[in-house]
Amino acid sequence: MYQKNEKLEEFNNFIRFRKVAVIGLGVSNIPLLDYLYQKQATVTVFDNRNIDDIPTEIMNKISNYGFTYSFGENALEKLQNFAVIFRSPSCLPTKIELDREAKNGAIVTTEVELFMKMCPAKVIGVTGSDGKTTTTSLIYAILQNAGYHTFLGGNIGTPLFTKLPEITKDDIVVLELSSFQLMGMDISPDIAVITNITPNHLNIHKDYEEYIYAKKNIFKYQNENGILVLNYDNEITRNCSDEANGKVIFFSSNHKLENGYIVDENVIKFCQDKIRRHILHTDEVILRGKHNYENIATALAATEGLVNLESAIETIKEFAPVAHRIEFVRDISGVQWYNDSSSSSPTRTTAGIYAFEKEPIVLIAGGYDKNLDYTNLAKPILEKVTTLILMGQTSGKIFDAVRQEMENQNKSIPIYFANDLDQAIALANKYARSGDVVLFSPASASFDMFKNAVERGEKFKEKVNKL
Repeated sequence: MYQKNEKLEEFNNFIRFRKVAVIGLGVSNIPLLDYLYQKQATVTVFDNRNIDDIPTEIMNKISNYGFTYSFGENALEKLQNFAVIFRSPSCLPTKIELDREAKNGAIVTTEVELFMKMCPAKVIGVTGSDGKTTTTSLIYAILQNAGYHTFLGGNIGTPLFTKLPEITKDDIVVLELSSFQLMGMDISPDIAVITNITPNHLNIHKDYEEYIYAKKNIFKYQNENGILVLNYDNEITRNCSDEANGKVIFFSSNHKLENGYIVDENVIKFCQDKIRRHILHTDEVILRGKHNYENIATALAATEGLVNLESAIETIKEFAPVAHRIEFVRDISGVQWYNDSSSSSPTRTTAGIYAFEKEPIVLIAGGYDKNLDYTNLAKPILEKVTTLILMGQTSGKIFDAVRQEMENQNKSIPIYFANDLDQAIALANKYARSGDVVLFSPASASFDMFKNAVERGEKFKEKVNKL
């Protein structure tokens, strides 16, 4: 049934014939080109790539719509006198050109921020340094299987701004939100989740404090009816409860909380007033690893009061790992190969290593450098990894951290360097033995060799399946 969205209609009327900038031709902004053309906005497209690097189909669209454009390293020099500016998440609002336009009265926003401001439905937002994609996907699955008309978007799924006419107040939207999307945002979802906060993206953010500050926007603008789900085991997220405006629900795998959701002796439990109710045993689920059991507890907390617990449990039992997150690829002569390409930080790879409790691990790691510290990854590697294969920009940093730890412990493991993914897989295939796990968990971003972590993971699976 159609429900009039007055906020959206007001915006559509506002942008008609006005100057609108679209910065960055990524996944979230491409559908905007069609939408803004239909609403008769006067559009200029900006991108830091050169025109020859823009896909032909996108250039054809820009040309057919009669949009002007500014490409290249100095593209934003022409960003002047716009009414609305849609920035891509990676174009931070702290850029001088954006700040100048905002001071001149421009609305500087993102596709997902404007969506949230105009969305009539309940919104659940998930952020965190690790675990947000699995948690977001699990929440979405729980709600869908419970019968809700549900939309998935933000950092995953479909860009949702152009879907606003379809969304009603009875629907539920689930968004994965990155620090880049949250930065500068002045609206928060009805239910906010922070899985954890650890150093990440320090090659883009000014410093760790800016990264933390951006993450906090997921709950800063909630009212007293808001719900905030927090990781009790992470000091930064635990302390976020002091700034919350609404109800706080904690989850933990290290503490026996009086209230909240815990992972205790391989059982996920709901705690209320010191009474602990067993929900399900970790042996009953497909997901593996302590971090994934925490993700389950988080999803239960986020859907509390929305979904019958028995329905949620059935969904959780059947939920398979999201692609590129400890994703089983194949068995080769008793060696289990796993694709964990989305693990782009040391904490994620640590969680991946500990997901295998008994199996010896041949680890392939390394990639693009995000200015992260690898010191804390060395102990898990020495504890669980039998052979380490390094590649990419961060191979030296990881090697130095592991070498120092080997000296500290007077222990050593074989370490090999690979020039590329093909050589890394060949080395893993050479040294892995029946009963081993080969874990591709880079602990680094992908941009030194690949377009993104998805392409990296797909290439890994493709090559492994050809062995």
